[in-house]
Amino acid sequence: MTRFGLPLLASILLLSLTANVQADESSASRGEYLLKLSGCASCHTREGGQPLAGGLKMETPFGTFYTPNITPDPKTGIGNWSDDDFIRALTEGVAPDGSHYYPAFPYTSYSRMSRQDLRDLKAYLDKVPAVQVAAPDHDLKFPFNLRVLLGPWKWVNFEPDRLQTVPQKSAAWNRGRYIVQGPGHCVECHTPRNRLGGLEREQALMGNPQGPDGEVVPPIVPTKKPFSEWGREDIVFALQTGMKPDGDFLGGTMGHVIENSTGALTESDLKAIAEYLLDPREPL
Repeated sequence: MTRFGLPLLASILLLSLTANVQADESSASRGEYLLKLSGCASCHTREGGQPLAGGLKMETPFGTFYTPNITPDPKTGIGNWSDDDFIRALTEGVAPDGSHYYPAFPYTSYSRMSRQDLRDLKAYLDKVPAVQVAAPDHDLKFPFNLRVLLGPWKWVNFEPDRLQTVPQKSAAWNRGRYIVQGPGHCVECHTPRNRLGGLEREQALMGNPQGPDGEVVPPIVPTKKPFSEWGREDIVFALQTGMKPDGDFLGGTMGHVIENSTGALTESDLKAIAEYLLDPREPL
């Protein structure tokens, strides 16, 4: 090798390393926004607890769920997960050990996310402070406490489905559809469920009388009051501030969603959500 060879090789390696670091930082930056878009903090942070360390108690008709730790702690979090483990969990509802997740974890919506978005989200989660704290075990009624039944449940109620662009619709409408049906997982709370906990997809976004913690979740379709009286600006303002057109405020679970998710979204994404919700024109 010539006397110019080693410095040249070193420069190439340095440039390659710098490019990789910049790419990792860019991915994690996108992942930070996706964390807000996906509402992870609302479910994975209990009151008084460490961010994303889990332990939030969720009362449902099937029993009580406790959300897991998603910090990079290797013992109680996801620190030992590969990108493939993470993507499989969010798109198939399957843990690294092969066990099935309960659909209280909205993988039924996250399965519609792009794989790049999922990798970016994982890149950000890899950088948050690790917290060593294990979530309590779920306390579920029989037969819902039998995890072995989740495989047959998925066969009946879940089909992984990546969203395809609808060319007849605007870019904003398609973006809003992606958010509502994918990372924003609005359908999980605003859609009624059958006796086994599966989404009644033909009634998508028509409201849920048995929502999280027993809340009555209202419809968000343009044919049902009071949402039918809302305009695009009303939806955007409500998602930013929690204030409804009548001056009242959204509370309960939706209050946490606004605080940890929609209140931090870009104006363009909020407008996209509004455009889609006012013109869904399709079943889930």
